[in-house]
Amino acid sequence: MKVLIVEDEPLAARRLERLCRELLGQDLPPPLVCASLADAREVLAGRTVDLVLLDLNLAGEDGFRLLEEVAAGSFHTVVVSANTDQALRAFELGVLDFVAKPYTRERLEKALARVGGRGAGPLRTLAVRKGGGIVLVPLESVAYIQGAGDYAELVLRDGRTELSEKSLDRLEALLPTDFVRIHRSYLVPLQDVARLWTQEGSRTDVELRSGTRLPVGRSRVKALKARLDA
Repeated sequence: MKVLIVEDEPLAARRLERLCRELLGQDLPPPLVCASLADAREVLAGRTVDLVLLDLNLAGEDGFRLLEEVAAGSFHTVVVSANTDQALRAFELGVLDFVAKPYTRERLEKALARVGGRGAGPLRTLAVRKGGGIVLVPLESVAYIQGAGDYAELVLRDGRTELSEKSLDRLEALLPTDFVRIHRSYLVPLQDVARLWTQEGSRTDVELRSGTRLPVGRSRVKALKARLDA
């Protein structure tokens, strides 16, 4: 895992760097540290980062300027900031977690553990790049999400599609638990599943309320049935 720390206070940056090494393992590449938005943008342009730890106050620069730009990126973002009044706004942009300063080693460890699990906050939108800018797609407008290699295609209820730079695995880590992985290539809102169809050869499909049918992976049928019966 390649980590970028965006923090302008040297002591705070060094502590984050040390804890990342301890918690993620010494065999991983050492975290990169940037003290300004310009330097962070330059690193992120290389598309070689898996996780960004971002402060929101960088020597007078507003970290939200960067957060709004990188929300559509392929990586995860964890905010580490004393600006706790901005937590909801950050979660709505799709951060994986918000770690309030001052924080403990255990709290940061919990945030890093979420890189492979579900997000911590009330995600309401997904950010995608479009027309040279960022568009925030409301979750309620998403009919389902289909994997597209290293990217994911958001299929909207009105028939339009938007391309997310995040993989299906990374979107699954961000999305609320009412989005379920029914197949290695599909995520769907559980409340939109109208019924299950069993086809010849033990193949199972879901039918969404819109009438769309999507395949269910054999290893996921039992868990999906349990969620629907709950």
